Amino acid sequence: MNPETLDLARLQFALTAGGHFLFVALTLGLATVVACLQTAATLTEKPLYPRMVRFWGQLYVINYAVGIVTGLVMEFQFGLSWSGLTHRAGDVFGSSLAMETVIAFFVESTFLGLWIFGWHRFKKWVHLALIWGVTLTAYASAYWILVANGFLNNPVGHREENGRLVTESTVEVFTNPSALLSFGHVLGGALLTAGFFMAGVSAYHLFKRSAEGEFFGKSLRIGVFLSLPALFVTAAFGGLQFVGMQPMKEAVFSANTAEIAKLQAEMVERFGPGDYVPSEALTRTAGILMLLAFALMMYLCLAGVVLAAFRKVVFRFRLWHVVLMAAVPLPYLAMISGWVFREAGRQPWVVYGLLKTEDAVSPVSPDSMRLSLIVFTSLFALLAALNFWLIVRHARLGPVDTDLGRDEREADDPADALTPARY
Repeated sequence: MNPETLDLARLQFALTAGGHFLFVALTLGLATVVACLQTAATLTEKPLYPRMVRFWGQLYVINYAVGIVTGLVMEFQFGLSWSGLTHRAGDVFGSSLAMETVIAFFVESTFLGLWIFGWHRFKKWVHLALIWGVTLTAYASAYWILVANGFLNNPVGHREENGRLVTESTVEVFTNPSALLSFGHVLGGALLTAGFFMAGVSAYHLFKRSAEGEFFGKSLRIGVFLSLPALFVTAAFGGLQFVGMQPMKEAVFSANTAEIAKLQAEMVERFGPGDYVPSEALTRTAGILMLLAFALMMYLCLAGVVLAAFRKVVFRFRLWHVVLMAAVPLPYLAMISGWVFREAGRQPWVVYGLLKTEDAVSPVSPDSMRLSLIVFTSLFALLAALNFWLIVRHARLGPVDTDLGRDEREADDPADALTPARY
């Protein structure tokens, strides 16, 4: 394998997988928030809640629509760049990806389409069931992705036939501790991302002294009060993953030179000559950044819960508003650092202990891989820029001119754009 091809393929995977993951986090979190808001709207029939569903739901739909395109790119790059992985472990690894594709691109999208276009057409309980269908299938989609990733990190429930890995125990694959713990970790992180996002957007409008003070005061409190428990859930599942971490990754993270040398010697004896030590700088830096981001978010969440208990502080403490706006990227920093730590730390393995990265990459020329990298990276950059522009634009507008849920059978006056929904 040409070393340049390998390096380009790894860079391409890092950019596409990391980029897609950032979309997924906000999508999962906002879907849950919107479903809970619509539940409150349905049970209480207070006019504020339907307006919140429409505003935050609009931002969710934008992020979902752009993010699902990045998911398609991810699927393409697996087939183009990592044919060795699909050949060796596709029977186990590919089945999980296939399930995720069916759920995300068919079931979840169908529920979402019915929810988007079902306002004023379905009865309120049916419409509520649709958004919960969207949320639960989003969870299922994330679960299947993490089953696939869990197998790469901790291959269980398989046997080898003619040089290929095939499923021996479906239950073991589906209940892989690496998958289940990371699933809880990701869901907690998604809710944390949504909480910081809601608080930051709401703080922007309160800082500007928006006319929608009650709307964004309520939203800010929801975001702040959601963030603290979500942070502890994320930390709990993350801490449990340290218990079953690959020994070499743990040794590198703790900078234990003696243990690194010992494990290197053991792996050479077991698997043959080679360098079995992952990038120490990348693994350790990513792990430290993840923990630093967690510590900073913990202090912000603890202080935020106290401050949000006072109504005057919520509406008038402008310095806090600035801090909340500046803190929106923190969950993203923590997640991308955690992802790099998880993936880079298991190198040089794609399937830990069974398939090396150099044996998984497709046998293509560096020029072909470079072209693929340029195309995919350019597409991701455009999608990320588009998503950022659309979300910022709609977030700055506030709950005005939101198309989601507008009753087209009534007056088209923009001033009536956010009248309370009638099911």
